[in-house]
Formats: sequence, C-alpha cells, structure tokens
Amino acid sequence: MFCVVADHALQMSVIQNHLWLRAALDNATHGLVGLWSWAVVIGLRKKSDLYEVLLAGLLASIIDLDHFYMAGSLSLKAAVSLPQRPPLHCSSLIPVLCLSLRFLMWIGRLKDAWCSLPWMIFISMATHHVRDAVRHGLWLCPFGHTAPIPYWLYISTTATLPHLCSVLMYLTGTRDVISTKHGVAIDV
Repeated sequence: MFCVVADHALQMSVIQNHLWLRAALDNATHGLVGLWSWAVVIGLRKKSDLYEVLLAGLLASIIDLDHFYMAGSLSLKAAVSLPQRPPLHCSSLIPVLCLSLRFLMWIGRLKDAWCSLPWMIFISMATHHVRDAVRHGLWLCPFGHTAPIPYWLYISTTATLPHLCSVLMYLTGTRDVISTKHGVAIDV
C-alpha cells in the first residue's frame, strides 16, 4: 500500500516540477521501502532492532549516491541525466556482493553479531533495484538490460521479497542465530 501511495504522490505535478523535491522524495521512498522490508524480515522485537531497520533504510537510500559519482559532480541535474546506469545499479552486483561478504565473514569467523548483514544488504539493494526496474528495467551485467517490469510485478515482488528472505535465512541457519540473539526460540 505504501509503495502505491508514494508512487502516485511522486507523479503529482507539484513534485514533478521540482527536481530536488522529486529526487528527495524518490530517495526517501527507496529508504522507507528498504527499512520496512527489513523490519518484516527480522520483526521488531527489541528497541535495538530499530537500529538495524534504520541501517537497512539508509543502505537502500545511499545506493543513489553513485549517480553523483558517475556524474563527477554534485549537480543533481547531471546526476539524473547520466548516459548510462551507475555501478551500484547493476543487479548482478547484488548476489556477488552478498555472497562475497558472507564468504569473508566465514573466513574471519564473524558470526552472531554480523550474520544478518549480507541479508540486509540483499534486501536493501534488491528493493531499490526492483523499484527502479519499473522505469529502467534491471541491469544484469554483462548481459544487458531487461525491459521495464510491470508495475504489478514490482508491487508483488516488494511485498514478497522480505518473506522469501526470511525463509531463506531460516533454511541457511541465519534465522536461528538471529532468534538466539533476540532471545526468541523458534520451534519447527
């Protein structure tokens, strides 16, 4: 529901006519979708979970900083009129980054405190990419771009992704570690 309302609000002429306002609200929407998605994944059981949820929202938002990097400028006009997509918008990067981070954590024997970080990055990046895919498609380098995805697919994917992530975390044992960290027992 939030995505539909936010996307309709972003289409209002008062917002469309102001580049900074449109960019700020679009980026805030990315952050809130990432924040909310991670909240669904972990559940808000303790006050400290709020920090994780806020981090997920921040991660979903900061992806757009690569527009300024590619533009080589802090000019918003330059950042939104790039001839090609910036590097953090490559959807192929998501599994590579998350699996590499998980591998590095395994090598470094980092467990409990950081076990959910690759999943958080996955949710933050995936929700951002899926939302952008309505306008631009997905960039699956080195294969190219997909056509823009239908709006219904964006909404259903955004609604389903946190639950799928939660199941995958359970299947990989990450959910057990998080539950132990939060003092919650899961019976199967």
